[in-house]
Amino acid sequence: MLPTTAAHRVLKADPVMRQLIRKAVRYEPDERLKQTPFEVLARAIAHQQLHANAARNILARFVALFDGGLFPLPQHVVDIDHERLRAVGFSGSKAAALKDLAAKAMLGIVPERDALDALSDEEIIERLTQVRGVGRWTVEMMLMFQLQRPDVLPVDDFGVRQGFQFAYGLKGMPTPKALAAFGERWKPYRSIAAWYLWRAVDLHKQGLLPPCANPPRLKIQKRLARKATAKKSPARTRKVASKRARTRNRPTAKRATRRSAR
Repeated sequence: MLPTTAAHRVLKADPVMRQLIRKAVRYEPDERLKQTPFEVLARAIAHQQLHANAARNILARFVALFDGGLFPLPQHVVDIDHERLRAVGFSGSKAAALKDLAAKAMLGIVPERDALDALSDEEIIERLTQVRGVGRWTVEMMLMFQLQRPDVLPVDDFGVRQGFQFAYGLKGMPTPKALAAFGERWKPYRSIAAWYLWRAVDLHKQGLLPPCANPPRLKIQKRLARKATAKKSPARTRKVASKRARTRNRPTAKRATRRSAR
């Protein structure tokens, strides 16, 4: 269980976080302690790039492949045919990722919960991202929700960055590096800070998010998508090309003087 009372005491030193905590539903830890690391990562792989309902249906068919109706063990996934995983709805890459996860669990690279508890956050991230299809964000979610680590700030998470933008009154989302530097003030309870930043998005949608009186000066993410769209616009391309052509054909002052002298 994360120490919420001590965490709130630290986080409320930040005036924006203080008013966010007062406005949001009080933080309650998400209990997922009964799932093994293997199961957590297998479920995370299943959910990648899918709607939650679709992923749940695939996982239900996946579990039904094995006797007993319980989540399979790594050995079961190693032994099952690749095409049977495809048949329940997994893509080829996800089926391969599940096979790799199971193999690495058998080798101890993905250990049991007790072994993970003895490792630091970064050691766990370095270890588990060796699995195909498992990136840093996936492991950070596992650290926060399944392992209950109190000081994880997933700076690449879209919701966390957007929540920071809304709560702190920025014109754009902060860069991951800028958010990481700002988040140093929330140590050692950055997991709970991230949870409240997710809540900030909900409050913003409801029109209930308190305004920020003094937005911090942080580097924000450039709007690359808009620039890319502008570059691809045929009308804009023709306009720019026409302007460049007029500029090339327009005589400079020096050329004009020489022509008049002639």
